[in-house]
Amino acid sequence: MTRLRIAAGMLGATMVAAALVPGSAQAASAQASAACSLTLGTVTVQGDHKFQTITATSPVTAGTPVVRPKGLFPVDQVRLASSLGWEPDPPSAMLSRGYVTIGTDLYRFSYAIDNSTGQLDPTSYVKSKVGGGWIHQTYLDQSTFYGTRTRTNTYALQDDVITRWTVEGSAWRNKAAYSGFSAVKTMALISQTATYDSFLANTRGGALYTIRIPVSGAPVVKKVRTSTWQTFDTLIAERCGKQSTLLLGIDKDTRTGYLYAVSHANGVATVIKGLGKVGNQLVGPEDKTYFRYFAGSSEADDLLYGE
Repeated sequence: MTRLRIAAGMLGATMVAAALVPGSAQAASAQASAACSLTLGTVTVQGDHKFQTITATSPVTAGTPVVRPKGLFPVDQVRLASSLGWEPDPPSAMLSRGYVTIGTDLYRFSYAIDNSTGQLDPTSYVKSKVGGGWIHQTYLDQSTFYGTRTRTNTYALQDDVITRWTVEGSAWRNKAAYSGFSAVKTMALISQTATYDSFLANTRGGALYTIRIPVSGAPVVKKVRTSTWQTFDTLIAERCGKQSTLLLGIDKDTRTGYLYAVSHANGVATVIKGLGKVGNQLVGPEDKTYFRYFAGSSEADDLLYGE
Protein backbone atom coordinates (compact mmCIF):
# COMPACT_ATOMS: atom_id res chain seq x y z
CA MET A 1 0.00 0.00 0.00
CA THR A 2 1.28 3.43 -0.96
CA ARG A 3 0.94 5.92 1.89
CA LEU A 4 0.53 9.65 1.45
CA ARG A 5 -0.70 12.12 4.00
CA ILE A 6 -3.49 14.62 3.55
CA ALA A 7 -4.15 15.61 7.14
CA ALA A 8 -7.32 17.44 8.08
CA GLY A 9 -5.39 20.50 9.18
CA MET A 10 -3.44 20.73 5.90
CA LEU A 11 -6.28 20.25 3.48
CA GLY A 12 -7.91 23.03 4.94
CA ALA A 13 -21.90 33.22 -17.28
CA THR A 14 -20.80 31.72 -20.48
CA MET A 15 -17.66 29.74 -20.23
CA VAL A 16 -15.10 28.86 -22.85
CA ALA A 17 -11.78 27.09 -22.62
CA ALA A 18 -9.92 30.20 -23.78
CA ALA A 19 -11.17 32.07 -20.75
CA LEU A 20 -9.94 29.36 -18.43
CA VAL A 21 -6.28 29.07 -19.29
CA PRO A 22 -4.09 30.16 -16.35
CA GLY A 23 -3.19 33.81 -16.45
CA SER A 24 -5.40 36.80 -15.72
CA ALA A 25 -4.52 38.59 -18.96
CA GLN A 26 -5.74 35.71 -21.12
CA ALA A 27 -8.83 35.21 -18.99
CA ALA A 28 -9.69 38.90 -19.11
CA SER A 29 -9.29 39.20 -22.86
CA ALA A 30 -11.09 36.01 -23.88
CA GLN A 31 -14.59 36.45 -25.24
CA ALA A 32 -17.26 33.85 -24.54
CA SER A 33 -18.76 32.30 -27.66
CA ALA A 34 -20.42 29.08 -26.56
CA ALA A 35 -21.72 27.98 -23.18
CA CYS A 36 -20.41 24.79 -21.63
CA SER A 37 -22.80 22.46 -19.86
CA LEU A 38 -22.96 19.25 -17.89
CA THR A 39 -25.69 16.73 -17.25
CA LEU A 40 -26.33 15.90 -13.60
CA GLY A 41 -27.66 12.42 -12.98
CA THR A 42 -29.49 11.43 -9.82
CA VAL A 43 -30.67 8.20 -8.27
CA THR A 44 -33.80 9.03 -6.30
CA VAL A 45 -35.11 7.44 -3.13
CA GLN A 46 -37.70 5.71 -5.32
CA GLY A 47 -34.91 4.07 -7.36
CA ASP A 48 -35.50 6.23 -10.43
CA HIS A 49 -32.95 7.92 -12.66
CA LYS A 50 -33.31 11.69 -12.99
CA PHE A 51 -31.35 13.93 -15.36
CA GLN A 52 -30.89 17.69 -15.51
CA THR A 53 -28.71 19.82 -17.79
CA ILE A 54 -26.76 22.66 -16.13
CA THR A 55 -25.47 25.36 -18.50
CA ALA A 56 -22.81 27.97 -17.73
CA THR A 57 -24.82 30.98 -18.87
CA SER A 58 -25.16 34.17 -16.83
CA PRO A 59 -27.08 33.54 -14.69
CA VAL A 60 -26.58 29.79 -14.60
CA THR A 61 -29.37 27.87 -16.34
CA ALA A 62 -30.84 24.62 -15.02
CA GLY A 63 -33.02 22.64 -17.39
CA THR A 64 -36.22 20.86 -16.45
CA PRO A 65 -35.46 17.54 -14.72
CA VAL A 66 -36.31 14.42 -16.71
CA VAL A 67 -37.17 11.30 -14.70
CA ARG A 68 -36.57 8.06 -16.60
CA PRO A 69 -36.39 5.17 -16.27
CA LYS A 70 -38.45 4.72 -13.12
CA GLY A 71 -38.03 1.92 -10.60
CA LEU A 72 -34.60 0.77 -11.77
CA PHE A 73 -33.43 -0.01 -8.24
CA PRO A 74 -34.99 -1.04 -4.90
CA VAL A 75 -36.57 1.83 -2.96
CA ASP A 76 -34.07 3.72 -0.77
CA GLN A 77 -31.31 1.14 -1.24
CA VAL A 78 -28.78 2.86 -3.53
CA ARG A 79 -26.00 4.66 -1.66
CA LEU A 80 -23.31 5.31 -4.30
CA ALA A 81 -23.41 5.62 -8.08
CA SER A 82 -20.63 5.85 -10.65
CA SER A 83 -20.69 8.07 -13.70
CA LEU A 84 -23.15 6.82 -16.30
CA GLY A 85 -21.93 6.63 -19.88
CA TRP A 86 -24.29 6.51 -22.85
CA GLU A 87 -23.75 5.48 -26.45
CA PRO A 88 -25.90 4.82 -29.53
CA ASP A 89 -27.49 1.37 -29.64
CA PRO A 90 -28.56 0.86 -33.27
CA PRO A 91 -30.98 0.95 -34.85
CA SER A 92 -32.97 3.28 -32.60
CA ALA A 93 -31.93 3.24 -28.97
CA MET A 94 -29.48 4.78 -26.51
CA LEU A 95 -27.57 2.41 -24.22
CA SER A 96 -26.37 3.50 -20.76
CA ARG A 97 -23.94 1.67 -18.45
CA GLY A 98 -22.80 2.24 -14.85
CA TYR A 99 -22.41 0.94 -11.31
CA VAL A 100 -24.37 1.36 -8.08
CA THR A 101 -24.10 0.04 -4.56
CA ILE A 102 -27.31 -1.58 -3.31
CA GLY A 103 -27.23 -2.45 0.36
CA THR A 104 -23.73 -3.82 0.90
CA ASP A 105 -23.16 -5.04 -2.66
CA LEU A 106 -21.81 -3.46 -5.85
CA TYR A 107 -23.76 -3.98 -9.08
CA ARG A 108 -23.10 -3.10 -12.69
CA PHE A 109 -26.10 -2.39 -14.85
CA SER A 110 -27.11 -1.32 -18.33
CA TYR A 111 -30.31 -0.35 -20.07
CA ALA A 112 -31.52 1.05 -23.39
CA ILE A 113 -33.92 3.92 -24.00
CA ASP A 114 -35.97 3.72 -27.19
CA ASN A 115 -35.35 6.98 -29.07
CA SER A 116 -38.80 6.97 -30.67
CA THR A 117 -40.76 6.65 -27.41
CA GLY A 118 -38.29 7.92 -24.79
CA GLN A 119 -39.11 4.86 -22.73
CA LEU A 120 -37.07 2.01 -21.29
CA ASP A 121 -36.82 -1.12 -23.38
CA PRO A 122 -37.61 -3.59 -20.57
CA THR A 123 -35.79 -6.42 -22.32
CA SER A 124 -32.55 -4.40 -22.29
CA TYR A 125 -32.23 -3.91 -18.54
CA VAL A 126 -29.41 -6.00 -17.08
CA LYS A 127 -28.14 -5.85 -13.49
CA SER A 128 -25.41 -8.14 -12.15
CA LYS A 129 -23.59 -8.34 -8.84
CA VAL A 130 -19.87 -7.52 -8.87
CA GLY A 131 -19.13 -8.23 -5.21
CA GLY A 132 -19.91 -7.56 -1.58
CA GLY A 133 -18.35 -5.57 1.24
CA TRP A 134 -19.45 -2.15 -0.03
CA ILE A 135 -20.38 -0.76 3.36
CA HIS A 136 -18.12 2.15 4.30
CA GLN A 137 -17.03 3.50 0.93
CA THR A 138 -17.89 7.17 0.40
CA TYR A 139 -16.94 7.58 -3.28
CA LEU A 140 -17.15 5.42 -6.40
CA ASP A 141 -16.33 6.06 -10.06
CA GLN A 142 -14.88 4.44 -13.13
CA SER A 143 -12.58 5.93 -15.77
CA THR A 144 -12.03 4.56 -19.28
CA PHE A 145 -9.31 6.03 -21.46
CA TYR A 146 -9.66 5.35 -25.17
CA GLY A 147 -6.40 5.46 -27.10
CA THR A 148 -3.97 3.11 -28.77
CA ARG A 149 -4.66 0.92 -25.78
CA THR A 150 -7.94 1.18 -23.88
CA ARG A 151 -7.56 1.40 -20.10
CA THR A 152 -10.41 1.07 -17.57
CA ASN A 153 -9.96 1.65 -13.84
CA THR A 154 -12.48 1.80 -11.02
CA TYR A 155 -11.83 3.91 -7.90
CA ALA A 156 -13.31 3.93 -4.40
CA LEU A 157 -12.64 5.98 -1.28
CA GLN A 158 -12.96 4.38 2.15
CA ASP A 159 -11.67 5.99 5.35
CA ASP A 160 -8.16 7.17 4.42
CA VAL A 161 -7.65 4.83 1.47
CA ILE A 162 -8.24 5.30 -2.26
CA THR A 163 -8.44 1.91 -3.97
CA ARG A 164 -7.99 1.34 -7.69
CA TRP A 165 -8.83 -1.75 -9.73
CA THR A 166 -8.09 -2.52 -13.37
CA VAL A 167 -11.27 -3.70 -15.07
CA GLU A 168 -11.19 -5.98 -18.09
CA GLY A 169 -14.64 -7.19 -19.06
CA SER A 170 -16.17 -8.61 -15.90
CA ALA A 171 -12.79 -9.18 -14.21
CA TRP A 172 -11.42 -6.78 -11.59
CA ARG A 173 -7.69 -7.23 -10.99
CA ASN A 174 -4.45 -5.44 -10.06
CA LYS A 175 -5.91 -3.90 -6.89
CA ALA A 176 -3.83 -0.99 -5.60
CA ALA A 177 -4.41 0.95 -2.37
CA TYR A 178 -3.16 4.45 -1.53
CA SER A 179 -3.53 5.66 2.05
CA GLY A 180 -3.26 9.07 3.70
CA PHE A 181 -6.56 10.56 2.48
CA SER A 182 -8.50 10.67 5.74
CA ALA A 183 -9.39 14.35 5.32
CA VAL A 184 -11.01 13.92 1.91
CA LYS A 185 -14.78 14.44 1.90
CA THR A 186 -15.50 13.67 -1.74
CA MET A 187 -13.88 13.68 -5.19
CA ALA A 188 -14.58 14.19 -8.87
CA LEU A 189 -12.73 12.75 -11.85
CA ILE A 190 -11.27 15.63 -13.89
CA SER A 191 -8.60 14.10 -16.14
CA GLN A 192 -8.11 10.88 -18.13
CA THR A 193 -4.89 10.21 -20.05
CA ALA A 194 -2.91 7.19 -21.18
CA THR A 195 -0.69 7.41 -18.10
CA TYR A 196 -2.86 8.79 -15.27
CA ASP A 197 -6.28 9.75 -13.95
CA SER A 198 -6.74 12.91 -11.86
CA PHE A 199 -9.34 13.91 -9.31
CA LEU A 200 -10.38 17.16 -7.68
CA ALA A 201 -11.02 16.53 -3.97
CA ASN A 202 -12.38 18.71 -1.20
CA THR A 203 -11.70 18.13 2.48
CA ARG A 204 -13.70 18.45 5.66
CA GLY A 205 -11.41 21.32 6.60
CA GLY A 206 -12.33 23.25 3.45
CA ALA A 207 -9.29 22.78 1.21
CA LEU A 208 -9.31 21.76 -2.44
CA TYR A 209 -6.64 19.46 -3.90
CA THR A 210 -5.85 17.60 -7.10
CA ILE A 211 -4.94 13.93 -6.75
CA ARG A 212 -3.18 12.46 -9.78
CA ILE A 213 -3.04 8.65 -9.76
CA PRO A 214 -0.60 7.34 -12.38
CA VAL A 215 -0.82 3.94 -14.04
CA SER A 216 2.36 3.11 -12.14
CA GLY A 217 3.89 4.90 -9.18
CA ALA A 218 2.58 6.91 -6.24
CA PRO A 219 -0.18 9.53 -6.40
CA VAL A 220 0.80 13.19 -6.83
CA VAL A 221 -1.16 15.60 -4.63
CA LYS A 222 -1.27 19.37 -5.20
CA LYS A 223 -3.00 22.04 -3.16
CA VAL A 224 -5.40 24.21 -5.16
CA ARG A 225 -7.20 26.18 -2.42
CA THR A 226 -6.94 26.24 1.37
CA SER A 227 -10.48 27.04 2.52
CA THR A 228 -14.26 27.42 1.86
CA TRP A 229 -14.86 24.10 0.02
CA GLN A 230 -15.98 21.99 2.98
CA THR A 231 -19.74 22.39 2.44
CA PHE A 232 -19.94 20.29 -0.72
CA ASP A 233 -21.02 16.66 -0.34
CA THR A 234 -20.79 15.97 -4.08
CA LEU A 235 -18.55 17.27 -6.87
CA ILE A 236 -19.47 16.71 -10.52
CA ALA A 237 -17.00 17.69 -13.26
CA GLU A 238 -17.32 17.97 -17.02
CA ARG A 239 -14.81 19.03 -19.67
CA CYS A 240 -15.14 22.55 -21.08
CA GLY A 241 -13.18 23.16 -24.25
CA LYS A 242 -10.02 21.08 -24.59
CA GLN A 243 -8.44 21.28 -21.13
CA SER A 244 -10.68 23.10 -18.67
CA THR A 245 -13.41 21.97 -16.30
CA LEU A 246 -16.97 22.90 -15.48
CA LEU A 247 -17.44 21.99 -11.82
CA LEU A 248 -20.68 21.59 -9.89
CA GLY A 249 -20.59 21.50 -6.09
CA ILE A 250 -23.68 20.20 -4.26
CA ASP A 251 -24.52 20.85 -0.62
CA LYS A 252 -27.23 18.36 0.32
CA ASP A 253 -27.84 19.94 3.75
CA THR A 254 -29.01 23.23 2.23
CA ARG A 255 -30.18 21.65 -1.05
CA THR A 256 -28.08 24.01 -3.11
CA GLY A 257 -25.61 23.72 -5.96
CA TYR A 258 -22.95 26.12 -7.21
CA LEU A 259 -21.22 26.13 -10.58
CA TYR A 260 -17.55 26.98 -11.18
CA ALA A 261 -15.25 27.45 -14.16
CA VAL A 262 -11.88 25.83 -13.45
CA SER A 263 -8.79 26.27 -15.61
CA HIS A 264 -6.42 23.42 -16.43
CA ALA A 265 -5.32 22.54 -12.91
CA ASN A 266 -1.87 23.71 -11.84
CA GLY A 267 -1.81 23.76 -8.06
CA VAL A 268 -2.43 27.13 -6.43
CA ALA A 269 -2.08 28.83 -9.84
CA THR A 270 -5.35 27.21 -10.94
CA VAL A 271 -7.95 29.82 -11.90
CA ILE A 272 -11.41 29.21 -10.40
CA LYS A 273 -14.34 31.47 -11.24
CA GLY A 274 -17.64 31.18 -9.41
CA LEU A 275 -20.50 31.26 -11.91
CA GLY A 276 -23.30 31.32 -9.37
CA LYS A 277 -26.00 29.32 -7.66
CA VAL A 278 -27.88 26.77 -9.72
CA GLY A 279 -31.51 27.80 -9.28
CA ASN A 280 -33.74 26.52 -6.51
CA GLN A 281 -34.81 23.17 -7.96
CA LEU A 282 -31.48 21.39 -8.34
CA VAL A 283 -31.38 19.33 -5.15
CA GLY A 284 -34.64 17.66 -4.15
CA PRO A 285 -35.65 15.82 -0.97
CA GLU A 286 -36.11 12.69 -3.08
CA ASP A 287 -32.46 12.70 -4.25
CA LYS A 288 -30.35 9.83 -2.94
CA THR A 289 -27.03 10.19 -4.78
CA TYR A 290 -25.61 12.02 -7.81
CA PHE A 291 -23.44 11.14 -10.81
CA ARG A 292 -22.05 12.48 -14.09
CA TYR A 293 -23.97 11.55 -17.25
CA PHE A 294 -21.76 11.64 -20.33
CA ALA A 295 -21.13 10.35 -23.85
CA GLY A 296 -19.26 7.15 -23.13
CA SER A 297 -18.30 5.67 -26.50
CA SER A 298 -14.79 5.67 -27.94
CA GLU A 299 -15.99 7.90 -30.79
CA ALA A 300 -17.45 10.58 -28.51
CA ASP A 301 -14.24 12.54 -27.78
CA ASP A 302 -15.53 13.22 -24.27
CA LEU A 303 -12.43 12.36 -22.24
CA LEU A 304 -11.70 14.71 -19.37
CA TYR A 305 -8.44 16.68 -19.42
CA GLY A 306 -8.62 19.03 -16.44
CA GLU A 307 -5.08 18.44 -15.16
